[in-house]
Amino acid sequence: MQQLIKLIRYELSGLYTASEIAVLTRLILEELCGDPLSIVTNDKINHLSHLQTEKMNDILSRLKKGEPYQYVLGKTEFYGRMFKVTGDVLIPRPETEELVEWVVSESHDGNHFLDIGTGSGCIAVTLAREVAHAQVEAWDISEKALAVAAGNAARNGAEVRFSQVDVLQTPIPSGKYDVIVSNPPYVMESEKKEMEPNVLDFEPHEALFVPDNRPLLFFEAIASLASEFLHEGGRLYFEINRSMGGPVSALLRDTGFSAVEVKNDISGNPRMIRAVKPVSHG
Repeated sequence: MQQLIKLIRYELSGLYTASEIAVLTRLILEELCGDPLSIVTNDKINHLSHLQTEKMNDILSRLKKGEPYQYVLGKTEFYGRMFKVTGDVLIPRPETEELVEWVVSESHDGNHFLDIGTGSGCIAVTLAREVAHAQVEAWDISEKALAVAAGNAARNGAEVRFSQVDVLQTPIPSGKYDVIVSNPPYVMESEKKEMEPNVLDFEPHEALFVPDNRPLLFFEAIASLASEFLHEGGRLYFEINRSMGGPVSALLRDTGFSAVEVKNDISGNPRMIRAVKPVSHG
């Protein structure tokens, strides 16, 4: 086993930090052997089968080309659960976990949720499992993404109603909602030059980018929809571009929302926003 560990570390040296190599080594060995590393090391495995060797070489080759390990291994963890990921969906990120934590922490009244742009389904599935008696719908424009999301719902024992919907084409929801949440495309085209190659080269651009002249394109469409299809007192949550807290807040107020709050992520960046549909009086 030590020889295998040394080989993997050698192959990845210079490409990743020491801590990243330690994590990748564990993940690769667990993927190859189908058991947690503690069991793998206790079994004192020193040799891989031909198929295992081929798989290891493929994994290392893809990693050395810069492909994100989540795509290479076909899975990642989100909110304590395992999700399948392919190149058809964005890789779930810690900031989105923080968004979900905010939604869950405030979900005491009303349980009808809509997740717009569900991708891997990580938000919808987590809400379905974490909120008591949740009724969750999830939309995405991509048929391939919806297939991944549906598989993740089944894998995690979550009941979610998935629909192929283009939110920019004036969709007609099935009813009214207590919570609408979205992690929409929000990276401007001009920001590409600042992004890591492994994101640009492998993650789906349609889930990432918006035109520079319409940076709030999806926020405008979703806020308009939410203003009509949220129950009074219902809440709208977004993950946002860290440079757009002010403009998104102004948009939400202009659309008639109240109690608009921007929240920083763990890195101190304004990354989430929540707004409430006012309760009418009289």
